[in-house]
Amino acid sequence: MTAPLPDLARTAYLYGFPLVFNLDQVARYVATGIGKNPAADWNTFSHARSLAGPADTFVTINNDTVYSMAQLDLGVGPILLQVPETAGRYFVLQFVSAWTDNFAYIGHRATGSSAARYLLVPHDWTGDPPVDTTVVRVPTRIASIVGRWAVNGDDDLPAVHALQDATTLTPLDPAAVPAGLPEPGPSGSPAMGFWAKYRTWSQAFPPAPRDRDLQQSFAPLGLTGHAPLESAALESAALASGFAAGEQTLEQLLASGGGNALVNGWNLTYHSFDYNLDFFEVGSLDDPRFKINDPQRRIVQRAGAALGGLWGNQAFEAAYIATYIDDRGEPLSGERTYRLHLDPTPPVSAFWSLTMYDVPNYYLVENPINRYSIGDRTAGLVYEADGSLVITISHARPADATERANWLPAPAGAFRPVLRMYEPDPAVLTQQYLVPAIRRVDAAP
Repeated sequence: MTAPLPDLARTAYLYGFPLVFNLDQVARYVATGIGKNPAADWNTFSHARSLAGPADTFVTINNDTVYSMAQLDLGVGPILLQVPETAGRYFVLQFVSAWTDNFAYIGHRATGSSAARYLLVPHDWTGDPPVDTTVVRVPTRIASIVGRWAVNGDDDLPAVHALQDATTLTPLDPAAVPAGLPEPGPSGSPAMGFWAKYRTWSQAFPPAPRDRDLQQSFAPLGLTGHAPLESAALESAALASGFAAGEQTLEQLLASGGGNALVNGWNLTYHSFDYNLDFFEVGSLDDPRFKINDPQRRIVQRAGAALGGLWGNQAFEAAYIATYIDDRGEPLSGERTYRLHLDPTPPVSAFWSLTMYDVPNYYLVENPINRYSIGDRTAGLVYEADGSLVITISHARPADATERANWLPAPAGAFRPVLRMYEPDPAVLTQQYLVPAIRRVDAAP
């Protein structure tokens, strides 16, 4: 029995949201850049030269690394990627398809610190690669490289800049011209604008074979053809209804923790980005521990992950947890003061950090000391005698000197901190290591 059109449109929205949301950001990078990453043409890197701040309006952007971003158009054919020797520095080049699948990793964990060359090729390419290159097949014509370089303070930036400049992309055919993103037709509302993009881009960038029957099932909504979307009043009404219902579903998903384990108020998003079941290139893990096999949950999870943390790493590279609530189960707010006692601090092979974001935008927060995250590389932290660390979280500046040293400023209203653990110890992913609840303190303990 065919689902009613509004219900079918809601499903189509959840299915198509990652594609549209992702490619909107891809277009921003090419046309205007985002924050500290300037605009860069297809198949070239855009390098941020300093750490992200509140001006960088990108969902859940990190403040640990500088970004090197590249938007790929494999319509030009194979592209040579060269990576320099990094002498053990943490870095990662994460490869993300148009549908937001993480399909390859190059970097400290995945491939080591030696200089290397990689040939990025269309998924159906059948050529002979240059000598001493590793082939990386790209599943969609448009894809992204999300590069992150660890930085240990401002004095370290020149060394990082040199590594960024030595990381290059060179199409083997210098005369080839990238086609870029196809332009969707005109639309009269945000809802119809979304659907115009979805229909154009979903046909230009086919999904994994397992999803093609689902995509074809949206034909009754007019989403698989080329006629104007407004040509049928019934379809337009259903699409508007599905758009609104889909938005509400995603908001509820994020507010509820997205179906992930909730421990001590922390949403353990160790499997939020495990929706790729089909494309495993260098550095990615074809491992059942990192696969969401339930088809309905996988589609919804992919949409929620895009909205809450677009281009997030899988947990084997960097484990993320976030919380909206304190130890009493009440929403976190800058009107109160909180403490987080990390005993012990997170076990990692690279580094860890706690970053502050506002709600509902999930952007970094302006504050008087320009501190947007705190972690094991933060200068001047004061540890307890047993090596544990107490972090104070508040909007108001603490009066106590030790609390000021360990202060993570919060906005005046609602907020969501995110703890990142780069190259986490297995104890993190098996939940042998757990982070305690953020404790509300109305007076000194």
